[in-house]
Amino acid sequence: MADGTIKRLTDKGFGFIDTGEGKDVFFHVSGLVGVTFDELREGQPVEFEMGDGPKGPRAENVKPKE
Repeated sequence: MADGTIKRLTDKGFGFIDTGEGKDVFFHVSGLVGVTFDELREGQPVEFEMGDGPKGPRAENVKPKE
């Protein structure tokens, strides 16, 4: 699992995670585990797995960091 921080959330059900390596990773509401999109907030630490989406890398199995 990789660690990151929610950088930006949109009102369309997706957002971006700051990986701390200078690259932001896209995620979609369908990639969340154990949390709803409405429970996320910008600046929140999360864990995720890197996956491949139709437009490049994306975060999958995103969940709040415990």
